[in-house]
Amino acid sequence: MSKLAPSILTADFGHLADQISQAEQAGADYLHLDVMDGHFVPNISFGSAVVSTVRSLTELPLDVHLMVSNPDAHVPAFAEAGADIITVHAETSVHLHRTLTLVREHGVQVGLAVNPLTAPDVYLRALPLIDLALIMSVNPGFGGQQFLPFTKGRLETVRSMRDELNRECIISVDGGINTRTAPLAASAGADLLVVGSSVYNDRASVAANISALRSSLEVDPLN
Repeated sequence: MSKLAPSILTADFGHLADQISQAEQAGADYLHLDVMDGHFVPNISFGSAVVSTVRSLTELPLDVHLMVSNPDAHVPAFAEAGADIITVHAETSVHLHRTLTLVREHGVQVGLAVNPLTAPDVYLRALPLIDLALIMSVNPGFGGQQFLPFTKGRLETVRSMRDELNRECIISVDGGINTRTAPLAASAGADLLVVGSSVYNDRASVAANISALRSSLEVDPLN
């Protein structure tokens, strides 16, 4: 069954420790931390200090998603802050091989993300170098967006590449994941589902929302 990575971007930062504890107790597998710089994406979120704080609050693996221009300049700080995975965007690096190598040199796992209209062909060369392939199912920078339907075909394409080139690589998907789209994404090849507003919301508790997502993954999306 696909694993779940709640994104703290939609959590209540006034009660962050409690929000993280709730996700951990409910069985979250990872935490996803969206770092936005106001340049590559319109919004600004948080920096390495918040990652360091989250690291002190949980033993869950931290996937730090750098939605920033010039990621090379920021990799050392986020590695030092306690990231387990640092995911960079293919669109932000002029010398992508060097960027991926830099992440590895800092002792953390390497993730590579692609935006919805970025050709997934980049993974043909990158897959042997990475631990996580992140397929954006929305345009990055905002929470609460709708899952783009053509993502299913992109996940299937990347899964085929992964199975041939690096079976150890995790396929992750980020954006619009809820009880309806989670089984669709999982069946198409996603091993890890980034979940934001479907976990942290005022409709139900974190535990109830994670339980509902788990249950949805047991349903055949074709039925």
